[in-house]
Amino acid sequence: MIYPKLVPDSVCKTPIRIVIEEEGLDEDGAPIEAFAADLKCNWQDSAKTVLTGQQKYVRITGKALFNGDICPKVPVISSGYGIIFGERREICEGIKNRNPDGTVNYTEVRFQ
Repeated sequence: MIYPKLVPDSVCKTPIRIVIEEEGLDEDGAPIEAFAADLKCNWQDSAKTVLTGQQKYVRITGKALFNGDICPKVPVISSGYGIIFGERREICEGIKNRNPDGTVNYTEVRFQ
């Protein structure tokens, strides 16, 4: 069965540099780069207000949506960073949204 693309290439217009890191560190103590590419995504900005005991803090976040599996050799996206609109943002969550047959329909990467 052919499943519809929920994030088609036609809506992925925003350029992003994405670097995904493996779990663990290399012998020098630096993160191990598993995937790096300049891609086009569907970018969605968001902001979250956190109230602390003394002040209000607004945290800017966002998510990038990609058609298909952007890095098939990495089973779970858990760390790395993206450069979007000239600003570096750290990956806080990666989701590979799957079809009923197990193939990846689209990849969602959330940033903080």
